[in-house]
Amino acid sequence: MLRYLFLLVSLCVCLPNSIGQGEVPEIDWAELQKTEPWKESEQWEPVPVKVAPAQWQGGPPSDAIVLFDGSDLSAWHKPKYGYGARMDQVEAIIKQKVQNPEWSDAEWMVKDGAMIVKPGSGAIETKQSFGDIQLHIEWLSPEDPGKKDQQYSNSGIFFMGLYEIQVLNSFENATYANGQAGAMYKQYPPLVNASRPPGEWQSYDIVFTAPTFAEDGSLEKPAAITAFHNGVLIQNDAELWGPCIFIGKPHYVPHPEKMPLLLQDHGDKVRFRNIWVREL
Repeated sequence: MLRYLFLLVSLCVCLPNSIGQGEVPEIDWAELQKTEPWKESEQWEPVPVKVAPAQWQGGPPSDAIVLFDGSDLSAWHKPKYGYGARMDQVEAIIKQKVQNPEWSDAEWMVKDGAMIVKPGSGAIETKQSFGDIQLHIEWLSPEDPGKKDQQYSNSGIFFMGLYEIQVLNSFENATYANGQAGAMYKQYPPLVNASRPPGEWQSYDIVFTAPTFAEDGSLEKPAAITAFHNGVLIQNDAELWGPCIFIGKPHYVPHPEKMPLLLQDHGDKVRFRNIWVREL
């Protein structure tokens, strides 16, 4: 017993005071000035490119590509084929867009600084193609008494014409969770419902990462999305299962590294404004 107590006392005497007593080790800054070890973890190159932030809240930064500034649809056109409801349609549309792309002038209206869906005219897509992007877009679901569920101010934003984040009046309007506003359609419900009432402008701020494919067409990395709805996180690096389709289970189909951004005509006069992207 005496031998055990002697060992215990010896250990307490030999151990530094900072161990087991909650004390913080002191740093001899004067001594460290001689070797400046902190410089080992400093990175000076490459120097980040300067980007001027927006001049107003939600506006485009200096390196943004403005897709709609409220004046015209010059950055958009109407594709002959929009998007597919099933995977067989998706595969055929991708083939058509790659091998034989056809389009005409966009028929949506522009009024009071907003573009307005012209029901029955079809989807519109950007003339420019994109892969990884940061997107800012504002949208408004008009009041439409008597409508409910998926019929109340429905539209969608399709990254690469394939991967859809839903646009819908989801303020006190029940529908299936993976089909409400902010859902990656038929795949991921939003983490929360951050919807404003119909008739009020809303915003999405989204980082979309395109999928990558190997030379043999096999999937190397799935598409992923992080999204904020009215400033609230609703999708957090969600990895998609494939294109967002209405019927059946999705799977990946190899496609170009860059494809247009598409806005859906679902038969409702949804409005969009202040649309810009940054290529990542």
